[in-house]
Amino acid sequence: MTAREIRDTFVINDLFRPGEVVVTYVEVDRAVVGSAVPLEAPLTLVADRRLAARYFCERREIGVVNIGAPGWISLDGRRYGLARLDSLYIGRGVEQVVFGSDSAEAPPKFYFVSYPAHAAHPSRLVRQQEARVIQAGEQKTANRRVIRQSIRPGIVTTCQLVMGFTELEVGNVWNTMPPHTHGRRSEIYMYFDAAPARVMHIMGEPSEPRTVFMDDGEAVFSPSWSMHSGVGTADYRFVWSMGGENLEFDDMDVLQLAELG
Repeated sequence: MTAREIRDTFVINDLFRPGEVVVTYVEVDRAVVGSAVPLEAPLTLVADRRLAARYFCERREIGVVNIGAPGWISLDGRRYGLARLDSLYIGRGVEQVVFGSDSAEAPPKFYFVSYPAHAAHPSRLVRQQEARVIQAGEQKTANRRVIRQSIRPGIVTTCQLVMGFTELEVGNVWNTMPPHTHGRRSEIYMYFDAAPARVMHIMGEPSEPRTVFMDDGEAVFSPSWSMHSGVGTADYRFVWSMGGENLEFDDMDVLQLAELG
């Protein structure tokens, strides 16, 4: 593939449009990637005809991370307030999902990922400080980072969704090196707090790695056979989400540098 073909196939670049809900259906593991940026008027999440459902969560679960200013999400009339970097798990069976803003001048930016769900589990708000925190990487390899696991076993019960975000410390640029694959599930990265920096995302089969430059607020999905790693021109954050066979965060096949290319 050319760089343009990779971008057209794997990158979602139309997220976070003010006053709109944006959704993209990804055939890999039947994921849905979306965003909502409510202004004066609340925004309702509706079921696209491709879901063949009466309402969005009829057979689905959703994970949401707010990367903007404070806002709220109403689930069947129950309102949850989300500050910046808070997460919300929405369980199967919730019929009405509404996104709202505390201020139209400083709106929230709700990023969400959805996978099919075989059972109904309770919705739950997870504050940033409630996430499991993992310190990873080293300064000498430019990948010191903080991994915050907000939607994961032990915090939230889900069917197949695991979600959180990673923050690179100042002066660090690599999010994962050496990279990894996990043949039992796919993964989606959404890069944010990067501008004016850019992130070179590395993906593809380890023997044939490919790169694509990512801008702030763009998402890229990796099939189970694809490696995924990235290096930025400065530090940044990214939301990661996974769905597939299991819920184990550490279920990955780490590659050696000599295996690449």
